[in-house]
Amino acid sequence: MKLISVDEKSDIRIDKYLIDILNISRSRIQKLIEEEKILVNDAIVKSSHIVRVDDEIKIEDIIEETNDVLPVKMNLDIVYEDKYLLVINKPSGMVVHPSIGHYNDTLVNGIMYHYNLSNDNNRAGIVHRIDKDTSGLLLIAKDDDTHFYLSKEIQKRNVNRIYLALVSGVIPHDTGTIDAPIGRDLNDRKKMNVTDVNSKNAITNFKVLKRYKTATLIECKLDTGRTHQIRVHMKYIGYPIINDSVYGKQIINDYGQMLHAKTIGFNHPITKEYMEFSVDAEKEFYEILKKYEEE
Repeated sequence: MKLISVDEKSDIRIDKYLIDILNISRSRIQKLIEEEKILVNDAIVKSSHIVRVDDEIKIEDIIEETNDVLPVKMNLDIVYEDKYLLVINKPSGMVVHPSIGHYNDTLVNGIMYHYNLSNDNNRAGIVHRIDKDTSGLLLIAKDDDTHFYLSKEIQKRNVNRIYLALVSGVIPHDTGTIDAPIGRDLNDRKKMNVTDVNSKNAITNFKVLKRYKTATLIECKLDTGRTHQIRVHMKYIGYPIINDSVYGKQIINDYGQMLHAKTIGFNHPITKEYMEFSVDAEKEFYEILKKYEEE
């Protein structure tokens, strides 16, 4: 955690105030604010919050000097790429952004190398995030205009995001909608939960694909994109995701939670043509599925 004490008059928006201090982009700062990882006087704020003298700003989950992030050669599974954007299939176990303990093994490091970027160049922008141990599709913008457009499309719920998940227990109904607000856990800020305190609306739709003896394979479609949304919502209704070490109760092995971002669909920022991409989950995902089929 980074702690900043405001000791001189500023009277500017917090996102603008932090740009020079953190040496990261404004869009990254706004994303941290949306994810409630930037607090002012221990309170959740918006990007428009005006910084005042004696404010105490706490910033979670970023590296101290993000301008030290280096391009790193790695094998990226690029599903689609054009002049404006690309779609990447992220493996389970890969962190998206650099953070404490992950300085040079993240998706951002790989993207910087792919584009031959140095820290003096503009960086490609991650439009949305998926958790470290979630596999699947991510949208990356190559310029600010594309990033702004796609981010707004997500806010307007115009981006189609479908996940595959294996949950503990047998869900009796074929479809369902979970409409429950999500916010930070008051006792552990690394976790989220369903709460009415400092929360945001969250809606997850699901349908059953297959029932096993002690588990259910489901497809989830997001109306909103809150941190850990599917994981929190499935725990909330009593069917936590298998292999989820934070919100689950059934751990099979160390592969990571059984959650895969299988499909993403969006309107192209320039042509406005609807584009949709789907990828299969990793072999480890299907190996765990096979164990339940053999029960």
